[in-house]
Amino acid sequence: MPGARAARALGPARQVLPPLVLLVALVAAWHAVVVLGEVPAFVLPGPAAIAEQAVTYAGPISSAALVTGRNAALGLLLGAVLGVLGAVVAAVVRLVDLLAEPVVAALSVVPVVALAPVLYAMYGAGSEQARVIVAALAVLVPVHVTTLRGLRQVRPVHRDLMRALAAGPVQAAATVTLPTAVPFVFTGLRMAASLAVISAIVAEYFGGPRSGIGSFITTAAAGSHYAQAWAYVLGGVAVGLAFYAVTATAEHLVNRRAGA
Repeated sequence: MPGARAARALGPARQVLPPLVLLVALVAAWHAVVVLGEVPAFVLPGPAAIAEQAVTYAGPISSAALVTGRNAALGLLLGAVLGVLGAVVAAVVRLVDLLAEPVVAALSVVPVVALAPVLYAMYGAGSEQARVIVAALAVLVPVHVTTLRGLRQVRPVHRDLMRALAAGPVQAAATVTLPTAVPFVFTGLRMAASLAVISAIVAEYFGGPRSGIGSFITTAAAGSHYAQAWAYVLGGVAVGLAFYAVTATAEHLVNRRAGA
């Protein structure tokens, strides 16, 4: 029994320690390559220089990360709602599914961030709406596809059982269809969370207000402040990790409540 308790106590440490050790080893190797190889800063700044710039510009990086995070969160929310609703309607109405399929396929191959300059022209160069729309379009496709797949995973025997029990459409959906689809929805959300952040940052490269992570990365790189640019990249990485952690935690809580 004490051994089992110790194993459970060490469980989280066993999950965190290996990637932490790997991260430290990679940073140490990075530092050694830059110092011993005398790599120019414009090729690859050293981790020490990047950390120094991250501390120096902690305030601006945090402010820019909040702006990018807000745009990505709004885009994630909008894209997820549209993707789920579209999948539900497509699963119920065959005609909608046939009409939406080519549209979703087209969005999946279109470089969505390339729409940013067009959206800036539509909404104004000082508006953040273009970045939100770009993030929402990037989110919509994976959420729609995974949700629709989940809604179609119900086995015929389960549908027949619901009919045999005289369950109505709403009761059957709440009992069988939705619980089956929920894991697929969260799979799409986990993928979409990272895409929302990436799309919001890349959309900032193409113009708009100088407020987010992407705009500061381009400004710092254009001024040959490469370590500073990488410091802002770290800010973007932190935002992406935060989004992934939130979606993964939400998935864990929902699964635990459902008894999965």
